[in-house]
Amino acid sequence: MENYLLDWANLLLRWLHVIAAISWIGESIYFVMLDNGLHKPKDEASIKRGVFGEMFAVHGGGFYHSQKYLTNPPFELNEDVHWSYWKSYTTWLSGFALFALMYLANASIYLVDPAKMELSGAAASAIAVGFLVGGWIVYDGLCRLISPTMNRDGLLSIAVAVMVIGVAYATSLIFQGRAAFLITGAVMATSMSANVFFWIIPGQRRMFNDIKAGRTPNPLDGKRGKQRSVHNTYFTLPVVFLMISNHYAFTYSHEYAWVIMALIIVSGALIRQFFVLMHAGKKLYALPAAGTAVIVAALFVGAPQQALEQPAVAQTAAPAVAEASAPAAGEASAPAAATAAAPAATAGVNYAQVHEVMEKRCVACHAAKPTQPGFAAAPAGLVLDQESVVRANAARINTAVKSKYMPLGNMTQMTDEERVIVDQWVSAGAK
Repeated sequence: MENYLLDWANLLLRWLHVIAAISWIGESIYFVMLDNGLHKPKDEASIKRGVFGEMFAVHGGGFYHSQKYLTNPPFELNEDVHWSYWKSYTTWLSGFALFALMYLANASIYLVDPAKMELSGAAASAIAVGFLVGGWIVYDGLCRLISPTMNRDGLLSIAVAVMVIGVAYATSLIFQGRAAFLITGAVMATSMSANVFFWIIPGQRRMFNDIKAGRTPNPLDGKRGKQRSVHNTYFTLPVVFLMISNHYAFTYSHEYAWVIMALIIVSGALIRQFFVLMHAGKKLYALPAAGTAVIVAALFVGAPQQALEQPAVAQTAAPAVAEASAPAAGEASAPAAATAAAPAATAGVNYAQVHEVMEKRCVACHAAKPTQPGFAAAPAGLVLDQESVVRANAARINTAVKSKYMPLGNMTQMTDEERVIVDQWVSAGAK
C-alpha cells in the first residue's frame, strides 16, 4: 500500500509539474515574442506619451493593441497589474518535490552507479542537491562578473554555455545516465526560476514602487530583467528535452552520453534563437539548419556500438550444451559430440537461458507484484516473468541490458556473461 500511495504522489506531482511548466514556458515564450515583435509607434500621440513600442494582433475572435513603456507610463499604476512569477515557482517546487520523491529518496537505485563512483545514497543525494545550488551560484556569478550592466551579453552567453556543458560532463562522470541528464536539466531549470525569484520580480517591484511614488526607476532593473528573461528562453527547449529524456535510454546510456547531451542542448538553443529573431523580423534559416546538423552529429555519436563480445558466452554455455549432448553407450565419443555442439554455444542461446537471467536479475522489479522495495508496479509496465512480454520487448530489453543501464545501478549484479546471453538471443531472432 505504501508503494501504491507513493506512485499516486508521483503521478499527481508530475501532473502538477507539467501543468505549471506549460503555463510558465508558454507565458515566457509569449512575452519574448511580444517584446521582440514591438514596432516604434508612428502616430505623434503615442510618441508623446512615451510609448517605446507597440504591437497589433488578432486572436480568439478579437483584436489587440499592446504597448510598452520603459519607465514612465502616462497613467496611474494600480494593484491589478499582472505579475508573472507563481507559475515559475510552482514549476520548480513541484519539480524538486518530484525529484526528492523519486531520486533523492531512492538514491542508491536511481542516482548511484558503482561503475562510475562508489557512493552511499546519502552522499549521492547531497552531491545532486549541491549541483542545483552550485549551478545557480556559478551562473549568477558569471552574470555579475561578465555583464553587470548588460553590455557584454555575447561573451556571457559563451561562458554560460561552457558552464552548462561542464555540468553535463561532471554529472555524467558521477551519476547514472538518466540521473545525469535530469540533474543537468534541473541545474538549468533552477537557474531559470532563481532568475525570476532573485532578479526579475524584485527589479520589477522596485520599478513599480518608484513609479507609484513619483521617483525615476533605475533603468538597470529593466535591463537586467530583460537579460535574465532572455537567458530563460534559451534554456527552455534544452530543459524540456532533458526532463523527458528518461524515455530514451539510447541517449543517456551511451559511453559518450555527455556529448550527446551537450549537442542536444546546443541544438535547442540554436533553434530557439531562430524563433527569437523571427519575432524581431529576421529569419535566419541558417540557425535551424545548424541546429539540425548538431542533432545529426548527436545521432552519429550515439550510433549503436558493436555487439558484445561472444567468447564469454561460449565459455559459459559450452559445458552445459556438451553435458546435454553427452553420448549414450555406443554413440559418438564425447570429444566429437562436444566439438559438434560448440557452434550452438555461440549462436543457439534459447529462451530458457534468457528466462533464467530475467528471474535472477530483473523480475524483482519487473513483476506483476515487485518484491524490490520502492516499486508498486513493474517499471514501464514490463512484466518480465511473462514469456510473451519478454519476446514482444526483446529489442528494447536488449538495448537496456547491453548498454548496462539496466538493472539500475546493477543492484542485482548482472554479469557480462548474462548480458551476452540476452544479446545473442535477440541477435538470433529471439527464438
